[in-house]
Amino acid sequence: MRRWAFDRKKSKIMADINITPLTDVVMVLLVIFMVTTPLMMQEALKIKLPTATTAEPQVEQTTTVTVTSDGVIYLNKAQVSLEDLKGLLASRMSSSPDKTVVIKADKGIMYGLVVNVLDIAKEAGALKLAIATEHEEKK
Repeated sequence: MRRWAFDRKKSKIMADINITPLTDVVMVLLVIFMVTTPLMMQEALKIKLPTATTAEPQVEQTTTVTVTSDGVIYLNKAQVSLEDLKGLLASRMSSSPDKTVVIKADKGIMYGLVVNVLDIAKEAGALKLAIATEHEEKK
């Protein structure tokens, strides 16, 4: 016949909280936020820049004129008309130390509109004009 021995230490109620599942949930949330944050930080204006093999990465300039595929013009992410662009650029150029304007134009728009925007920027007092492109990988 077998004797059953009861251990008094094992019969106590456990009062500690197991934090392993909590740690797992926090780690999963951290990974999700790390993956989705760069996607949310992308530019709100959807344009397809032309590509160039000689394109160099450039730090975001203070004055950017964006022209979308449907011909809408933005000055630093604020929509403006072509008529108002010269006055707004002139006021920005008077307070800008480097007087640089970067043109981000969708590759599908008419060439004449880009030339018109470049002309307006030059008349507004821009000393340096740049056209933004994406770097094309050499094959």
